[in-house]
Amino acid sequence: MTSQTQHFAPASGTYAPPQPAVQLENIVKTYGEGSGTVTALAGVSLQIPTASFTAIMGPSGSGKSTLMHLAAGLDVPTSGSVTLGGTDISRLRERQLTRFRRDHVGFVFQSYNLLPQLTIAQNITLPLLLGQHPVDTAWFDHVVRAVGIADLVGRRPQQLSGGQQQRAAIARALVTRPAAVFGDEPTGALDSRSARQVLALLRQAATDLQQTVVMVTHDPIAASYADRVVFLSDGRLAGSIDSPDIASITAHMAQWGE
Repeated sequence: MTSQTQHFAPASGTYAPPQPAVQLENIVKTYGEGSGTVTALAGVSLQIPTASFTAIMGPSGSGKSTLMHLAAGLDVPTSGSVTLGGTDISRLRERQLTRFRRDHVGFVFQSYNLLPQLTIAQNITLPLLLGQHPVDTAWFDHVVRAVGIADLVGRRPQQLSGGQQQRAAIARALVTRPAAVFGDEPTGALDSRSARQVLALLRQAATDLQQTVVMVTHDPIAASYADRVVFLSDGRLAGSIDSPDIASITAHMAQWGE
């Protein structure tokens, strides 16, 4: 069992701000050895507030996917620390990290990763069943209504459109009430209409369900749904935009020549 840091308000009664959902401290990630060493991230520190929607952008090779993988516990840093939901996941053993991801991290990727032999309801609740946790039926019903597939949960994935399958993937990511939901180009395989609907759902997850959402994207339209856009370049932070719009994101991207 992993320990979680507890934070208490000072005795004076002054307000203690909530801890970030995700905190990266001086993260370095290298691959290879000796002269073949490649540095993917070079000392990145970043805090992502609880119940916020953050987009991560950068040119190819900037380290954005590496950053997300480290923040989500899919990889471990060479040095530095990653704290997710109050737990320093960079210090967990492999088995502990696997359990932590299953119970406390939600994933939404470009491919929906739904099992064709299972119903949509079974796909959504699979992380709970694998973790031997009971299904909170009230929360399940709330989530499937929120993502707009309450009438589809008895069907199988092949009976749904791509947009509907991605909605099911979002529901699966939310059903465990994770510390954060991570999306890697979650709208990359969708048509523009379905993409807008999925992005609106991620926006709604942060606003209405108080869920922390972190998304890697190359699309300024997708990033404009976020509360904040964080830019990476050559493995380092390269600025951020709060309350972004398409024009401000595109202007920043112009510096990359992309």
